[in-house]
Amino acid sequence: MLARDDLLDFLADHGVQQTTHDHPAVFTVDEGEEIKARIPGAHTKNLFLKDAKGQLWLVSAEGHARIDLKKLHTVIGSARLSFGNAELMAETLGVAPGSVTAFGLLNDSGRRVRFVLDRTLAEAELVNFHPLTNTATTTVSQEGLRRFLAAIGVEPIVVDFEAMAVVEPLAR
Repeated sequence: MLARDDLLDFLADHGVQQTTHDHPAVFTVDEGEEIKARIPGAHTKNLFLKDAKGQLWLVSAEGHARIDLKKLHTVIGSARLSFGNAELMAETLGVAPGSVTAFGLLNDSGRRVRFVLDRTLAEAELVNFHPLTNTATTTVSQEGLRRFLAAIGVEPIVVDFEAMAVVEPLAR
């Protein structure tokens, strides 16, 4: 599995400019409020999920978005959703609980995980994710996020969590 330095090298190799801020480990959205206040851009919460048919899902939403897991499956076309376990998360995304991140999709070489991206993040000028560890935050531009996703061959399902509806896919 690739680690933080491998991710940063990958971003550089694909022309994605980034800024990485080191900080103490953060395990929840609320825990990192003081840290996030010093880092510009949209901040995220990330959920690793598994549906009743075994499909894996990664949901990246703006940190304060309300995600109704009882309704989300009807929006994204999945079976009922529940949280995936730590072993499966490590196996597919190469991260531990507290470090879940869209950048983990880099480790999903088998493309077992479908990606759901919050519309707020899809439209934000700057977006922040953990760089495969919860002891840092990496900021990329919207163009950089799109370039990263294109480089790994991932097309997100963009969801407006306020309206609980799928919106147009990301423009390339």
